[in-house]
Amino acid sequence: MTFEEYAFARSGALMRLARLLCGDEHRAEDLVQEILARAFARWGRISRMGQPDMYVRRMLVNAHHSWWRRRSSYESPVAVVGERSAAVDEAAEVVERDALWQLVCALPRRQKTVIVLRYYEDLDDGAIAEIMGCSTGTVRTHAMRALMALRQRQGRSANLWERSDVL
Repeated sequence: MTFEEYAFARSGALMRLARLLCGDEHRAEDLVQEILARAFARWGRISRMGQPDMYVRRMLVNAHHSWWRRRSSYESPVAVVGERSAAVDEAAEVVERDALWQLVCALPRRQKTVIVLRYYEDLDDGAIAEIMGCSTGTVRTHAMRALMALRQRQGRSANLWERSDVL
């Protein structure tokens, strides 16, 4: 697969992951552009590894974490409110999802990364561990701590967090 084919096929998924990690669409675009530029320079080596998607996702997560270390990262992203439906049930669901997303955004960066990769990207612990460069036990620990923090902050029953359709 050439770099152009890869970038065309996976740029949407990379943008989604970056938006979920950053919480800001413009910063996510910059992050994806930066990662694709780095990947282009190393594409020969990346494509020979056999799992270019896993490698590029790891580059994206690492670049996001590096971004947090910079001084300019202290800006707070403003949430973009999507279309609101007239139906009361749909509106309540949107409000609930938004409140949950705000809680996820308040998590420490490694816990947030695990939650995003597990529930939004639907990756297993092994893939998350490979992307984050840690063990599967560390991934499970971050997930457990993140879910505990979300439960405490939400103040609701644990049943809400067991529903995969909420996340």
